[in-house]
Amino acid sequence: MERETSPAILKESVQQPSTGLAPGPLRVATTSDAALQGSILVLIQFDVCEEIRLDELRKIFGARTAEASFKHPAPGYVRYQRAPVVEPIEPLVLESGERLDGQIKYYDYGVLSVVFELPFSGDWETLVRLAGRWVWDTEFASLATKIAKQKLERAAPALVKPYTEWLNEDYFIFHVREIAGAPSAADVLSANGDQIAQIVRGETSRLSDGERQEILQSRISYYPNDLTVIGWNGAFLYDSATGAETAIQLLEYANSQLLEFRHYDELLSRQLEGVYDFLEHGGTGMFARWKTARAASKLHTVLLDVTELTERVDNAIKFLSDMFSARLYKVAASKIGVPDYKDLVNQKLRTAEELYRFMVDQFHQSRAFFLELLVVIILIIDLIFLFRGKGA
Repeated sequence: MERETSPAILKESVQQPSTGLAPGPLRVATTSDAALQGSILVLIQFDVCEEIRLDELRKIFGARTAEASFKHPAPGYVRYQRAPVVEPIEPLVLESGERLDGQIKYYDYGVLSVVFELPFSGDWETLVRLAGRWVWDTEFASLATKIAKQKLERAAPALVKPYTEWLNEDYFIFHVREIAGAPSAADVLSANGDQIAQIVRGETSRLSDGERQEILQSRISYYPNDLTVIGWNGAFLYDSATGAETAIQLLEYANSQLLEFRHYDELLSRQLEGVYDFLEHGGTGMFARWKTARAASKLHTVLLDVTELTERVDNAIKFLSDMFSARLYKVAASKIGVPDYKDLVNQKLRTAEELYRFMVDQFHQSRAFFLELLVVIILIIDLIFLFRGKGA
């Protein structure tokens, strides 16, 4: 995965060497009095096509629709514009013996999300080691790619303009449902802030005080006994299964937005390169400018398509009056890098719009000159026939 070299967009540029999926059996406690109990979710998302026809996909798979969940009982506060279609997949067993349940979500704007989940029961140090091994492991993406390709073979009739190459994003969510003693969020941060920072970053070594503070600044709570800490590569959740659903769905949605804006950024970059090349080599000269009309029309079509698609992604989920979910999403999108890529796309859209206007002006100038030249030629021909008639 590639990203712009920007301080706010560094997810792929700081990857550590892969440690492998199975360096050895991981010893996870299974006793009922374990310090921590919860699950670890691995989100692998792919941008596979321009659009997925969800109604047709439901007919193919007979899959269910995923509705948005809520932090507190208030129907209609958070709503999908078009809820994704969800399909279960076969459990994945790693070489280490870990068994992961899985599902796939299909979003109407062309994103496919593969989700693996591993139940967890153990202590803080065990979770830190597990995070350090999984966050930097590249094997999940290849495993998810194989599954996605198999599923999309059946789903082909529902795909609009499928891509030959897929962009992908990965994200890790460490969801702790229970902690021994049922401490408050403030107590958890005070006693285990160092471990939470390590888990979010996927680091097995203790982090500096400055880095720890930077990570823990991105925390948000609704009740005294729930906590969400969001990073650009992973998130830590301390909440009940029901309470964590909102954060999990919004983190998944924010990552799918990032994936789409990365796609639009690359698409516009290629289009702008093509326009610059045309203007430099094929768009000069009086008659060559007539080709500009076709190039301008193509560029304008891309502009309209990208604008429509970005609006669809932006409007995929609505926050009607659930301000906590809106704030949680804002923190998640900011940490993951959605606003940065959205700004890049908007800048390139403005550049493309200016180029389009320039090319249209060039075409109009060429057409006006040609018409003026044609009028002069007609006048000259008329004068020639007039003088010939008088001479006769």
